[in-house]
Amino acid sequence: MDNIRSKIRLPKIISDGMVLQRNTNIKVWGWALPGEGVTVSFMGKVYHTSANESGEWFVKLESAEAGGPYDMDIEATEALEKVTVKNILIGDVWLCSGQSNMELKMDSLKDVYPEEIASCRNDYIRHFCVPVKYDFEKPQTDLEVGNWEAADPESILNFTAAGYFFALKLFEKYHIPIGLINASLGGSPAEAWLSENALKEFPEHYKSAKQLSNRDYLDKVLREDQASIEAWYSELNRNDKGIEDTTIWQNIEIPSYWEDEGLGNFNGVVWFRKEIHIPHTLAGLPARLVLGNIVDEDTTYINGVEVGTTPNQYISRKYSVQEGLLKEGKNTILLRVINISGKGGFYKGKPYQLEVGDSIIDLSGEWQYVIGAKSGPMPGPAFVQWRPLGLYNGMIAPVTSYAIKGFIWYQGEANTKNPVGYENLLKALISDWRQKWGMGNLPFLYVQLPNFMEASEIPVESKWAELREAQRKTLSVPNTGMIVTIDLGEWNDIHPSNKKDVGFRLALAAMKTVYGDKTITAYGPMYKSFRIEGNKIILSFTDTGSGLIVNSGERPGAFAISGPDRIFVRADTELIGNDVAVWSEKIAHPAYVRYAWADNPTDANLYNREGLPASPFTTE
Repeated sequence: MDNIRSKIRLPKIISDGMVLQRNTNIKVWGWALPGEGVTVSFMGKVYHTSANESGEWFVKLESAEAGGPYDMDIEATEALEKVTVKNILIGDVWLCSGQSNMELKMDSLKDVYPEEIASCRNDYIRHFCVPVKYDFEKPQTDLEVGNWEAADPESILNFTAAGYFFALKLFEKYHIPIGLINASLGGSPAEAWLSENALKEFPEHYKSAKQLSNRDYLDKVLREDQASIEAWYSELNRNDKGIEDTTIWQNIEIPSYWEDEGLGNFNGVVWFRKEIHIPHTLAGLPARLVLGNIVDEDTTYINGVEVGTTPNQYISRKYSVQEGLLKEGKNTILLRVINISGKGGFYKGKPYQLEVGDSIIDLSGEWQYVIGAKSGPMPGPAFVQWRPLGLYNGMIAPVTSYAIKGFIWYQGEANTKNPVGYENLLKALISDWRQKWGMGNLPFLYVQLPNFMEASEIPVESKWAELREAQRKTLSVPNTGMIVTIDLGEWNDIHPSNKKDVGFRLALAAMKTVYGDKTITAYGPMYKSFRIEGNKIILSFTDTGSGLIVNSGERPGAFAISGPDRIFVRADTELIGNDVAVWSEKIAHPAYVRYAWADNPTDANLYNREGLPASPFTTE
């Protein structure tokens, strides 16, 4: 369909292959010459309207049941022009939003879900990826690009992984078309997704947005940001001594951070190399080099040939090695690693290996290194794309007229530096989006933060725990649902690979909260109330399903207890039916209990019999 020269123009989201929301009035809109009559024909019905003085027009289609495919004809009555939108399905449409864990594509998980990708052929699951755009001046009315894709082994690589598994589970249950509109961006905080009116509740964020709405100021920020980054890299590259002096290589264990290995606390460039032996049976074969996650940037060579480069630590390194590059005997792997801030080096607990045919050569262990250049940290980037308002205007506003079933939200990591205000931000976002769509209290389902970072043996304060609590308390908003993923994280990766269970748990939440299936247990145990009996606190829960269980060990773990002073100690526990008794001989007058209150609570083992974990919480 080509509308470039047409007097009728449709928004990118109204295009071939789209999924329209069933059982509601559907808005179809676009642009034409001012005053032009427009006729829309769909499913045997005809709708008439005219473009206003700005050229805008819309019609409301009658609600319809799930089905399709259908075509839609849109005609400019006076210009005798017609546009046909083809292959339309009617089903349920979900807006998927948040940061990188929602953005994460199936393409990044090809090693995790090879069978699911290879066997994926479902014309009734379709995906529309909203292009990344920010704008601080005004809400955009359309997207720059975008198209609907049906799921197949090639297109699915562009799907949000969590969203795809959510859609798959719903389709398997209800056998209706599922449309996903994916508007997400890695690193984005909640405030970036709020409209201007909603931001007025948050003066600091509103002030930031208004500053950037001044185009001259925004251009100045962007210029200065680009200049400072370029200057840092320029000086670094100029000072990098490289690997010319081959007598100064020293040994180091990989994976590790170089600060932990005695190299010193600095940012800059370190070169790493490892020599490996390739037998004649593997020489010349294509291969794959897997190098875990590297902080922050790397350029990697084998036998002097560049095989890959990655700009940040959050992407796992998986580089293709071309046929003929590996030779019999000695081969050299060389890495130039740039660290821009914090510790530099290699994530622990990740695979570091060369895969050749059916053989795997382990690359962990002893490497050699030489320091190329030392530097201070790179000046903090402005990250303008994450500032308040920008993503709402650029990515959400253009699709608010498109009827949907509800929202799924996977975000929070970017707000952990200041978790105190997150509850109000998330509640404001839910209210804001519902108002903008104008379809009532649309369902809002979201993912609680998973476990992440190193575990602690003693009770500690945790910003990740505080943000999980803010997410839990947001359940006070009607028609919301939160899934718990405290068992689905990875201590060494902010992007855990298990997106199937995330999607499936979101689908369970939808079945219960949205589709009204009262027969299923959709959520893990949620803290309800407590009572004090002597030196014990007895906790009660909702969503216990067919009963509480401990899924590992003998007793509930990850509980801490305190007196009125809020000095928490590890607690003894006992599971009593669907209650949990918590106490400690160190606490004579108990006042508060925390559960799974840590960045990475490894012993959080309270579940219901349906296999869903209890949400972390505090009684404070």
